[in-house]
Amino acid sequence: MWPVIKTSGQATVRRLLAGALAGLLTASVALGVAELAASLISASSAPVIAVGETAINLTPIPVKEFAIIHFGSHDKEALLAGIVAMLIGFAAVIGIAAVRRIAYGLAGLAVFAVVGVAAAIHLPTATLVDVIPTLAGVAVGAVAMVMLTRAVWEAYPSAALPSAPSAALSPAPDAGSSGDVLAGGPYLGDLGQPSPDPAGTQGPRLAATTPDRRRFLITGAGAAALAAIAGGAGDKLLGRFSIASSRAQVRLPAPAVRAATVPAGTELRIPGLTPFFTSNASFYRVDTDLVLPQVSPDNWTLKIDGMVDRELEFSFDELLKMPLTEADITLVCVSNQVGGTYTGNARWLGVPLAGLLRKAGVKAGTNQVLSTSTDGMTISTPVAAIMDGPSLNGPSALLAVGMNGQPLPIAHGFPARMIVPGLYGYVSATKWVTKLTLTTFAAQKAYWTQRGYSAQAPIKTESRIDVPRPLSQVKAGRITVAGVAWAPATGIAAVEVNVDNGPWQHATLAAADGLDTWRQWMWAWDAQPGLHTLAVRATDSKGVTQTSARANPVPNGASGWDSTVVTVT
Repeated sequence: MWPVIKTSGQATVRRLLAGALAGLLTASVALGVAELAASLISASSAPVIAVGETAINLTPIPVKEFAIIHFGSHDKEALLAGIVAMLIGFAAVIGIAAVRRIAYGLAGLAVFAVVGVAAAIHLPTATLVDVIPTLAGVAVGAVAMVMLTRAVWEAYPSAALPSAPSAALSPAPDAGSSGDVLAGGPYLGDLGQPSPDPAGTQGPRLAATTPDRRRFLITGAGAAALAAIAGGAGDKLLGRFSIASSRAQVRLPAPAVRAATVPAGTELRIPGLTPFFTSNASFYRVDTDLVLPQVSPDNWTLKIDGMVDRELEFSFDELLKMPLTEADITLVCVSNQVGGTYTGNARWLGVPLAGLLRKAGVKAGTNQVLSTSTDGMTISTPVAAIMDGPSLNGPSALLAVGMNGQPLPIAHGFPARMIVPGLYGYVSATKWVTKLTLTTFAAQKAYWTQRGYSAQAPIKTESRIDVPRPLSQVKAGRITVAGVAWAPATGIAAVEVNVDNGPWQHATLAAADGLDTWRQWMWAWDAQPGLHTLAVRATDSKGVTQTSARANPVPNGASGWDSTVVTVT
């Protein structure tokens, strides 16, 4: 009788590794084809992007704040990296499962399809066609999985071959026998199981075929090539959605109302101190979009509706023909921690929002402007902050089209966004805005309000130490301590510094550029050797001093004193 030789442990490991590789190639094909299909529909319909966008919307607020704090402006890259890592692990598992039972692998692909379709449908601006990329990718991926799995079966049979010539004399297994291997076809049984002999007349038979690894290499190379070509073509075609060239052609008209000349002494020019104006490239960005909305100025419109005397709608060209106003305004994100960098100051150009609302006619009882972005984001802003916001030159809330002398960057809301001094961005700074609905806070809640943030959120008076840096070493003697302080729409009146909880010392303030911008400050410290803690606090023009009480960003902004520890040698 011929012995049955079962698969060795090493052979089984190789088979499983080949299955994992087949799973990764299957996922690559599915994602590449989905990317190509998405390039014909919209960038956000690609499965990875759709899942990421939906994950952002469904993620609990504490997790979002954790990501913003620890990853900063790279939070979206971190999310995508996490999704890709999960996909790699899932793809390897379903590849291994497919080697055991092809139905297991196909079931894994079905799970991928369900998740992708559900995510695409959940997008705020979704339509039925947004599910096509996922379905197309899964369909082609299923074909790739079957072909790759067959190739794995032939390259790594489920049982080792006996020595010649026995294998050559072994009768072929019956196609219908339970646990048989079909020559060149799907293996439907368990790994390493011999084929039984129901009749008992032919002796034991081996569930084995001659290894043929060329087919696996060729099939794998073909799958990799398909994934690369489809993904590369899709990525290139997605470029057609970019409106960078349209933005480059925009020529902003001269403002009818220019910003006041920045007073001498506004910029202290101390090394390491935050510049008074933040460049467009350095300006912080916090939003929920993995893919930046691409809104052509030729197609953009702004609609004003709700509790108004007359509904209005403007095109971008009509907006640029209106008298434009320049204003220097500091923006602050509600996610900014004490001493954080989610703040920025820029010179904005736009149409006064108050004038637009007056054209529409605001009805009595209206207290909220619910603004809507092209990506579906909604933000609630008090009407009073737009119509009566305090400023040296009157209300300075803008429907902005320009930033630091250029058309708005795409990342900051091109072609138009809202800017309202004195309010955290989540209740004022709608990017890619397309609609303003006059309503009440009781009637409608915006995106962040639905998630537990306060409906109204004036920026808290805050200050920050920029110089010296935390945990730095400095030499004993006269040391410059410097930073910025802000209370937009109110203005900064004083900044104080203390050392090791000692008496507060008044810092020297840079010149003020109106009430809506931050102010630089500096203090000369006679530093003595040792480990010291510096702390700072600010007082606004209404006499309100920044509180020492620590508060998290949720629900209406962080509070507390910024401090830094330095070693003096």
